[in-house]
Amino acid sequence: MMEKQYLLGFDVGSSSVKASLVDVETGQCAATAFYPEHEAPIKAVKAGWAEQDPQMWWDNAKLSLKKIMADAGATGEQIKAIGISYQMHGLVCVDKYQKVLRDAIIWCDSRAVPYGEKAMETLTPKKCLGNLLNSPGNFTAAKLAWVKENEPQIFNKIYKVMLPGDYIAMKLSGTINTTISGLSEGMFWDFKEKKVAKFLLDYFGFSEDVIADIVPTFSVQSTVSKAAAEELGLKAGTPISYRGGDQPNNALSLNVFNPGEIASTAGTSGVVYGVLGDVNYDPKSRVNTFAHVNYTKEQDRLGVLLCINGTGILNAWIRRNVAPEGISYSEMNDIVDSVPIGSDGVSIIPFGNGAERVLENREIGCSIHGVNFNKHTRAHIIRAAQEGIVFSFCYGMEIMQQMGMDIHKIHAGHANMFLSKMFRDTLAGVSGATIELYDTDGSVGAAKGAGMGCGIYKDHDEAFSTLKKLAVIEPDETHRKEYLHAYAQWKEVLEKMIRK
Repeated sequence: MMEKQYLLGFDVGSSSVKASLVDVETGQCAATAFYPEHEAPIKAVKAGWAEQDPQMWWDNAKLSLKKIMADAGATGEQIKAIGISYQMHGLVCVDKYQKVLRDAIIWCDSRAVPYGEKAMETLTPKKCLGNLLNSPGNFTAAKLAWVKENEPQIFNKIYKVMLPGDYIAMKLSGTINTTISGLSEGMFWDFKEKKVAKFLLDYFGFSEDVIADIVPTFSVQSTVSKAAAEELGLKAGTPISYRGGDQPNNALSLNVFNPGEIASTAGTSGVVYGVLGDVNYDPKSRVNTFAHVNYTKEQDRLGVLLCINGTGILNAWIRRNVAPEGISYSEMNDIVDSVPIGSDGVSIIPFGNGAERVLENREIGCSIHGVNFNKHTRAHIIRAAQEGIVFSFCYGMEIMQQMGMDIHKIHAGHANMFLSKMFRDTLAGVSGATIELYDTDGSVGAAKGAGMGCGIYKDHDEAFSTLKKLAVIEPDETHRKEYLHAYAQWKEVLEKMIRK
């Protein structure tokens, strides 16, 4: 009997680090674990700041690895390749001894916003959007500008800047490198020139030397060092052959690689991530565009990211404050079936979780419209809330369509809002797209990415051939009119509010 072979995937999130082992032969997950068990702390020294010590990610990665190796009864020899997924847009600074110089400034830190805005203004929107596809905003480059101005003594010691995933790869290998996809999420990649964005580096006064060496996303980027092998119980020389930011990696996990395909998640906030085959951007910056995991200088594959803050959090609020006490989400999903499409004229605008990028950073709050006290019940409110969440997705997807994306298929994990039949049916009904639900997660995706990068799988179709499809939801043509009418009604309410 042949000894089992595994692929190892890490997913470095801001709340925990997850590790999974994937059995090469079956493509199934053999063991998975995450640490810490309760959310990892985020340091906020001042309002709007968010920092984490990268050492904590490394410690949690080690704990997760130890657990899955024990659970699967695996040895370091059996691990054939390692892939890494990570929280996007963070900033890790190291000196020439690979020592971390300060805590990482992570994705949800907003201190760098004025630096990005000023860059956009000075360099002009035409230049920034045309070359970077985004405003420099609050991304990694702007965070580094903040360090340069406010912590010059640290800035002067910087040898390389990197993203959280690059840091884990450095700890594993002793080698510092990054990918084009990674550089693009930091605003360091010029899509027009197809090279590092020198004009932005010059504007901020950064030397090109701080940028790590570029390696392809799917390739043997580095190998496990002797020191890390001893520390982790891995085999020295094991290839690290894939890394991707969490959203592009989530799309990879759902086998989304081609133009017109969409990956969606609907947790506390909602994300729609689509692949575009031509370089394009939203002139109002309501969505972000990055290099997808399969972008190359020869073939444009862009990931367009739409984020809506007020999605699952509204459903949770409704459960706590409107639904009968003690009710589960699945019971709530049953209640909505008693109400027709369009909730008999009740519309809920779901944007009650801060400023929304899709609304050009306006904060309009959540509001309920069209309630008639003689006709409507809490069932109408519950349904209207779920419909409002779907409609906010559709509203964002229209922006993606304006950028040239033809949306015909939505891939999603079988979790959160996608567990609601009404949510799925409405999304298919309004968008006209087929929804496919899968059983997967980010660390499993990263492990399969590593299998592609080291040549165990010849392409993504082979890597994801064992991905379990749990359900397919086709648009219901018989009710298409009703769905579109309900969406038009909701959109009218929203546009009135925006025009105010």
